[in-house]
Parts: sequence; structure tokens; C-alpha cells
Amino acid sequence: MTQLDVRPRAGDTVSGVAEGDVRGKGLGKGSVGLVGSAVIGISTVAPVYCLTSTLGSTAGEVGMQMPAIFLAGFLPMLLVAFAYRELNKAMPDCGTSFTWTVKAFGPRIGWMCGWGLVIATIIVLSNLAGVATSYFWLLAGEITNNPSIAALDDNKLVHITTCLTLIAVATAISYRGMTATKGVQYALVGLQLVVLAIFVAMAFQKASAGTFDTGLDFSWSWMNPFAVESMAAFTAGLSLSIFMYWGWDACLATNEETTGSTKTPGRASLIAMIVLVGSYLATGVAAQMAVGSGGAGLGLANEETSDNVFAALAGPVMGPVLGILLFVAVLASAAASLQTTFIPVARTVLAMSTYEALPPSYAKVHPRFKTPGRATVMAGAATGVFYTVMTLVSENVLTDTIFALGLMICFYYSLTAFACAWYFRGELRRSSCDLFFKGVFPVLGGLLLASVFFKTLYDMLDPAYGSGSTVLGVGSVFIIGVGLLALGLVIMFVTERRSPAFFRGQVLTKSTPALVVED
Repeated sequence: MTQLDVRPRAGDTVSGVAEGDVRGKGLGKGSVGLVGSAVIGISTVAPVYCLTSTLGSTAGEVGMQMPAIFLAGFLPMLLVAFAYRELNKAMPDCGTSFTWTVKAFGPRIGWMCGWGLVIATIIVLSNLAGVATSYFWLLAGEITNNPSIAALDDNKLVHITTCLTLIAVATAISYRGMTATKGVQYALVGLQLVVLAIFVAMAFQKASAGTFDTGLDFSWSWMNPFAVESMAAFTAGLSLSIFMYWGWDACLATNEETTGSTKTPGRASLIAMIVLVGSYLATGVAAQMAVGSGGAGLGLANEETSDNVFAALAGPVMGPVLGILLFVAVLASAAASLQTTFIPVARTVLAMSTYEALPPSYAKVHPRFKTPGRATVMAGAATGVFYTVMTLVSENVLTDTIFALGLMICFYYSLTAFACAWYFRGELRRSSCDLFFKGVFPVLGGLLLASVFFKTLYDMLDPAYGSGSTVLGVGSVFIIGVGLLALGLVIMFVTERRSPAFFRGQVLTKSTPALVVED
């Protein structure tokens, strides 16, 4: 089917369009409400998937201070969320970070911010697909009581084939539009939160009964982030914690498809953040009390199980029957997020193409499904290629991509936070609310994330950072993180030669009114 080209053309008029109006790009308007938007945010973060992937790694970095690190990671995310809310009120554009930073800092910084969002999403999509694949075969092995079936996940050919199949299915669902996405998400998000609550309750029960020798008694000192042994450990733990909150901004990426586009997405993102921090703290404390944070036995930091904690704890904590539910929840969490995570990347690419920062073919939407079809397919293809290559060159692809992802998240979130304060700098003296929500809070959040970015960048120079795997003597995490940012610079310079108008500031500036293009 043909797709609608929604790029502005020479001679398009902007008369009567107020600054801050939505630039129509052919997306399905009014498809999502407050609850649906919050559910999409929670689903994109995928709390159960995040917990099984990072509980062990975080405990390995900061020990018993893991709950404190969860709170420390929540603080900059909350501060940046205020920046997103204020920017969305003024400019509800599906390009979010890209559009806002271009208007604040100009085309080149804005382009790199958009690249950071896109590549972070590609990384996490590949990680989600990998986790979903592993739990698919683990679940199949549990249901059939056949270890040889579960062991198929260790076969790289089977693993990659399954992973690519899941990516293709998720791409197809996202291609069909927000209505299909929303319906699937209510069920999958509800399932994972209910199962997570059951796990937390049973973990507390095991802890009170002293079932496991490695269990610990609760202590308020766990909430003290200053008790972490070293700054390097604190930064590594904080980077993992920040990763665990990443994805709430998917609420903002659907602003052109949300009822009340100036207010609803910001409110939904705050609701999603509250649900997430509550889930993480409850699970972290319960797991630490039940099995401890050490490296022995079922301890969370055990190197043999730390990259997939729930696979090790499902049976011991929940029993053989209910334990299967936890496998289902992780698979549902990864699969749900795999689907919704296509939302921000596809819409960012759509916006970048609409504003002539990428080739024009990505500015087309499907006439029936009202989705950025080509951008969605591109994201799926890029995810499949990235994961296949990383799986073939790294034995610790899941761990390394998570550490590299933290760098990307800090990069584009901090730029967006600074963009908020700079864009609204003329309004900060109007009231105390403007001063704090448009200036102080975003700057503090940006500074915190920028500090983590530069400290992580420094730590990455050590090949032992992350999983410790190397390629030609260089750490895998450094290659992934720095290499992808450098690739972005190369692509930007190539794009600038082919589309000079955008980079000359002739297409999108702070004073450019949003142009509504009719479907």
C-alpha cells in the first residue's frame, strides 16, 4: 500500500498556526488516553525484564546499597521528566528530544541528540529480543520438563533465528498502529505487575522464615547511597539504575496521537515513573532479604546467575508451579517492551525526516494504520543486524549492551534537560514555578546525568569494565558506546552534504511555527 508523504513543501503556508501547535505528520490523532499512555510508558521500560537483567549486576557493583542506587537513579529521571513535561506543553511534537534540542541549540546538537535516542533504542530493542528469546526456550523447557529444549538457547544459530523471528513479529504489530499496540499492552503490563507482586510477597515470606542461608535482615542503611565503597562502583551502579528507568519518555513520543497532547503525555510519564520506582524498591528489598546480595549460592551477585536473576530465583522462591509464572512474566515483559519500544524510535525518525534531517522516504506514514511504516521497518531491520553482529562477536552481549546503553541514555536525556532551561530562559523570572520546573530541576537533572556520562566514558577505557570481554584488546562496552556515537557523527556529516537546508537552520528554528499538514 502507498504511504502518505507529510513533509512540508516549498510554499506551504503557516498563517494562523500558533507556536507550539502540533505539526501534523499523518499519525492517528486521539488514539491514546492518559491510562493508555502511562501503560505504554511502563511497558517500554519493562520492569520485570529490567529487574532480571540488572538486579544481579547492580548488587555486584554496590552490594547491599542496591535499593539506595535505585532511588539515586530515580532522582535525575524525575528531574528530567519535568523538563520533558514543560517542553511537551510548548511543543507537542513526536520528535521530542530531537525537535526540542534543535530549537534550543541548533541543528547539529539536535541531530546528535536524535541519534542518541535512536541508537539507544536500537540497543535496547536488541537486548529485549535477546532476553525474550532466552526466556522463550527456558519456558519451553520448564513446560515440557525437558532440559535439552531449554539448552537450545545455547545454540547460537537457534538463538539468533528465534530472536530475529521475535523482532519481525514485534515490528509487524507496531506497524499496524497505536490501537493494536495499546490493546496488547494492557494485558501484558497487567500480567507482569501481578506476577511481580506475587514474587515480592513470597520473597518476603521466605526471608521471614529464613529459608535461605544467604538471606539478610532489613536495614535502613541499605537506603544510604553514600555507603557505596567507591565512586567507580557508585557510577557503574547508577548507570545500571538509570537504564532501569529508561523508556518512560515513550509517553511523550506518542503526543501527536494522545488526547490532550499538551498535558496528557507529561502526566502519564510521571505516573509511569511512580509505578516503576515503587516496583523496583519493593523487589530489590525483598530479593535482598530473601537471598542476600553476595556472590555465593543464590546471592544476587553470583556471577553465574547475575545476568538473569529471575531464572535462578523463580523455582526456589515461588516453587515449581508458580515459578513458571515468573518465566511467563519475564517473557511477557520483554515481548511487550520489544513492541512498544518501536514507538519512540520510529516517531523520532519520522520527525527527523519531516524536518529534512534524514532522507525523505522516512517521512511517509501508512494511509490505513497511520504509523511511520518505513521508519518502523528500518528500526526492526537495524535491531536484527545489530543483535546478530553483537552475538557473533561477544559472549556477553546482554551485559555489555546494557552498560553501553547507560551512556546513550545519559547523553540524550542530559541534552534534553539542558535544552529545556535554555529554551525557556526568558521565562524563568515570571514565577517560582517557571524557575524551578523549567530551569532549576532540568539543569540539576542534566548535570547529574552529564556527570554519569563523563565518568562512565572514563571508566570504559578499562577493558575490564562491564563483562570484561574485549575485541582486539579494546573493551566491548567502549566499542559499543563510543563507536556508535562516532558513527552518528559520520552519518550526520554525510547527511549534511545531502540535506544542507536543515543544517543551515532554514527548516527548524526556535521561531519556526509548527506547520499543520493535512492528511
